[in-house]
Amino acid sequence: MPVVEESVVIARPPQEVFDFLSNFDNVAVYDSSVTSSERVGEGPVGVGTHGRGTSKVMGRHFDWTVEVKEFDPPRRMVSKSVEGKLDFTVTFTLEPADGGTRVTQRIDAASGLGGIFGKLADPLVERAQGRTVRANLETLAEWMAEHPQP
Repeated sequence: MPVVEESVVIARPPQEVFDFLSNFDNVAVYDSSVTSSERVGEGPVGVGTHGRGTSKVMGRHFDWTVEVKEFDPPRRMVSKSVEGKLDFTVTFTLEPADGGTRVTQRIDAASGLGGIFGKLADPLVERAQGRTVRANLETLAEWMAEHPQP
């Protein structure tokens, strides 16, 4: 099972970063592989909340729906795919660091992205996804620096 884990320090308090990350409408703002994303349903975000979107991975488009499995503001949020061709879990862990917040994103994906690319492609997919996740976290940090919360 390919696993990608990357971290970045964002010059914002953990609660602000957590609030931004837990809003499914924001995923496409910082994740370059996501072409659209939105929350499904109403009410406060928490365990059981669903988000859906479309990702473009290695030239292919995939629709997905995730469910929040763990929700511990402002420290941790875990979402797992519940619909779509991709089987993955995304974990965000936040901790105070250097006057801001260290955000660690971990993605656990099924081998070969659900059989789409095959097991032999796992090392290639893992390296490519690692670079993408790192770039996405850097984009998140830049976006949050340029868009201060009121």
